[in-house]
This record gives sequence, C-alpha cells and structure tokens, in this order.
Amino acid sequence: MKKKVIVLTGAGISAESGISTFRDSDGLWEQYRVEDVATPEGYEKDPALVLDFYNQRRRQLQEVEPNEGHRQLVRLEKDFDVHIITQNVDNLHERAGSSQVLHLHGELTKARSERNPNLITDIGYNDIHLGDKADDGTQLRPHIVWFGEAVPNIEPAAELCEQADFFVVVGTSMNVYPAAGLIHYVPRSTPCFLVDPKAVPVSRPVTIFQEKAGTGVKKVVDQILLMCECVNA
Repeated sequence: MKKKVIVLTGAGISAESGISTFRDSDGLWEQYRVEDVATPEGYEKDPALVLDFYNQRRRQLQEVEPNEGHRQLVRLEKDFDVHIITQNVDNLHERAGSSQVLHLHGELTKARSERNPNLITDIGYNDIHLGDKADDGTQLRPHIVWFGEAVPNIEPAAELCEQADFFVVVGTSMNVYPAAGLIHYVPRSTPCFLVDPKAVPVSRPVTIFQEKAGTGVKKVVDQILLMCECVNA
C-alpha cells in the first residue's frame, strides 16, 4: 500500500501563475472590501457586483497556467497516494495533473443554487449573470465558500490529515481557520514540510523552505523521495 502524502495549499502556490491574492500589498483586498465580495451579506446587498467580481476571476483563470509548484506535486503520484487539500478556488492543481484534489473554499468553475448548496453546476469559464437559474429555479451564485459560511469539506480534510505519512504545507499563511487547524490532526510522528517565502508561524516541528513554491516544492518532493529510498534500502 502506498504511503499517503497530504498537501495543504494556499494562495502562494497560485500567485506564481499570476493569480491575484487578497493579502499582498497589491492584492485584491486593495481593490475590493472583503465584506462586499466575499460574504453572504455582500452578495445580498449587491449581487451584480459579486457576480462580476467572480466573473473577472474566472476570466483571469482561463488565461493562466499551472506553475512548477503545481507540477512538482504531480511527481509524487507515481510512488505515493497524494491528496491535495487546497484553499484555492482555481483549478490549477487539476490542470497540472493532480488526480485527488479537495477544495475547501469552493471552485470558480462551478456555480450553485442560492437555495440548495448541494445543487452544483459546472460552468467552466463562463460568466454568471443575474437571471441565470439553477435547476430549482433560483439564481445561480458562485460555488464559493464565503466568510461566515460553513466549510463542508473540512471534516473530510481532517480525516485525510489523520492518515498522513507525510504532510506538506505550501503557500498559506496558516492564519485562516478552519484550514489552519488541519495541522493539528496530523500525527505527531509524521514528517512535516512548509514552503513559503515569508515566515509562517506553526505550532509543531516542521522542515521549512523559505522560498517560492516553484523552487521550494521541488526540494520537498526530492527530500520525501530520498527519505523513502533510505527506508527501503
């Protein structure tokens, strides 16, 4: 049975592909208030603004490509059971070739019913307009988990972390909960790695690569492969 590698990714891995982040000085928070575009209250107040915001994100996503950080994680699938848990709403992991991706905060290329969060439609890179209806007759909204909403996939993510033989964190500040709490589910004996150009506070011993995902993830992958070669030698 293949060992499990569980990878938690955040905005930092997609930033190198040109995806705007919220928290950098030139990021999306500088252009939009989170309350206006990423909360149920913002959507209720001005649905047209929110739909346009995510339409723009979807158009941008269509123009970018996975980067070396995404591609390096795919290397592990030959020898390991790899599960990506991502806070990102883009599809760059899938486009790079990762076969098991769990999205915590929803997916840009999907829409859902305002009334039924389980009535989800794949829309690709198409816009959502006011008047576009789900199968139950209600307005389609982005399939995004907004601030203040439940994170349906957090329990499956925690279960994966409990099974981790290796745990890797890439490009996340570890400040956004509940995702930041997933590291507490990882067994204490499991080797943990962290890749981020900025200093990231963590509550347990980790091997840190303080660099961008494109170079740091390759070093993590190489180290995991080397560790397993040494064990099997």
